[in-house]
Amino acid sequence: MVLKVFFPSCCSSADSGILIGRWISEQNSAVILAVVHFPFIPVQVKQYLGEVQRVTKVSVSVLGSWSNSKQEKEESLSEFLEDLGTIFCHEPWIQISKEGDSKFWSCSALRKHSKNPQQEEVILVYYDQRKVMLSHLHPPLDTAGQRAEDASKLSAIFDTVARSRVLFMTDRYDEGPIKLTHWQSDGVEASIIVELMKQASVPACMLLTFLLSLVSGICRSRVLKFWPLSFLWSKLSTCEQLGHRLQHLQVISSNKKAQNQTHLMRKANIFVSLLIDVALGVLLMSWLYRKNRIGHLADTLIPVADRVAEELQDLLQWLMGAPAGLKMNRALDQVLGRFFLYHIHLWISYIHLLSPFIEMILWYVGLSACLGLTVALCILSDIIALLTFHIYCFYVYGARLYCLKIYGLSSLWRLFRGKKWNVLRQRVDSCSYDLDQLFIGTLLFTILLFLLPTTALYYLVFTLLRLLVVIVQGLIHLLVDLIDSLPLYSLILRLCRSYRLAAGVKFRVLEQQDGKPLRLLMQINPLSYGSVVQTYRLPTYSCYPKDSWASLCKKLFLGELIYPWKHKGEKQN
Repeated sequence: MVLKVFFPSCCSSADSGILIGRWISEQNSAVILAVVHFPFIPVQVKQYLGEVQRVTKVSVSVLGSWSNSKQEKEESLSEFLEDLGTIFCHEPWIQISKEGDSKFWSCSALRKHSKNPQQEEVILVYYDQRKVMLSHLHPPLDTAGQRAEDASKLSAIFDTVARSRVLFMTDRYDEGPIKLTHWQSDGVEASIIVELMKQASVPACMLLTFLLSLVSGICRSRVLKFWPLSFLWSKLSTCEQLGHRLQHLQVISSNKKAQNQTHLMRKANIFVSLLIDVALGVLLMSWLYRKNRIGHLADTLIPVADRVAEELQDLLQWLMGAPAGLKMNRALDQVLGRFFLYHIHLWISYIHLLSPFIEMILWYVGLSACLGLTVALCILSDIIALLTFHIYCFYVYGARLYCLKIYGLSSLWRLFRGKKWNVLRQRVDSCSYDLDQLFIGTLLFTILLFLLPTTALYYLVFTLLRLLVVIVQGLIHLLVDLIDSLPLYSLILRLCRSYRLAAGVKFRVLEQQDGKPLRLLMQINPLSYGSVVQTYRLPTYSCYPKDSWASLCKKLFLGELIYPWKHKGEKQN
């Protein structure tokens, strides 16, 4: 079996010393983590490795020796490096040497304590220690067969480097008995801004947690469970979005440490999503309050509402005549038309009654944009729902009347066929009817059948108007869902530091020569943008129906009500 040695590229110019790392016997692989330089005392090295192993839970040991012949010219050093194998006693003992200015390296692995001591065939694989430690390996979704085995082998290597973070916290400026070379040996990578933010985040999270617990207690109080407030909380999308954002704030302000990398990325995605949402909301608020745009919007709203009401009146006058040359039942047509015209008159009076307060209402509503762009969009959706409430009422009246006639005709049609609906067994059974029942059923069926076209026309017109409003609200909620669920932090990380989100690795041949070990370079393959969105997409509340086209057409035909959104615990009628 070929021995694979994973060597960090940052140690290629290190001074001579010994190689420390982890031996993975299942894969016959050695992961080199650092180089210990001379002078050192073997006992101190063993004690240091014991402490590292106790903290990291990684079986770190001395795997072999490293010789840089460009810096060391004494032959005694090479003999001393060979003798170190008897002190640390690792099988196999790996010897890597750099031959001066030559690009060729020599790498050998010797098993001295076996019955037939011989050198094994070695493949030397270079890897970027910084990228491997900071990256998070994402195994393929279809982990089956060979791909699952390869993913497990790679995860063992990535996990070894990631868990050995304590080993990389020492640099050459530390005053200690052991000098190491690794990716941070020239200085520990850190940021003053990040450290200050870490120190400031503790009291900020404590304050935020207290405020959120207070708000959550108010939301769970019995006052909000009474009928008017509970009804508004379940129907208004603004309340749903505020509750959704409240859950997000509780997640990011929690003092519990992230259990794994996925949980940490979820917290970061929520934090960046909240930050960008609030920033966009503040920009929208600054745009609204500049140049008195709130006043212009309030002055435009009343004429637009009057114009919509006039168009609806013209539409009803058209329906009360002979629409498209159709012969309607005049009595029912006049009753329905006057009924809907009276509702439009009430709606116009209601709008003009609120006209002096609309600018003040919009002024206070604009302030809610500081809570985020998604909250402002949900308020816009609720305002559209309130402004088109008369269209919703028309749709409900028409749908209920049409549904009543459809179910009445279907029941009377079963009467003609000698059938009836068994309520207990939930099925259609045979039944015998007398002459009077058949006569009355025939009269009712005739009346409902001739009145159906008039009712169906009103239902069709108001359903189309209702669908137009639902489409507008659906587009708004799609935008809200996009902002809520898009993993912005992961996408920014994929764009700027793609190695942090690793989908796998690829190997490039650096050197292949007879008598020399095969040298490969391991490079990280980043996740695609689609996989990033699929993996780290944030959950959202269900704000619009996800029915199929067949189910939607069936509901329209039977006259069942269509709501613009479906909330938690609420079934669609």
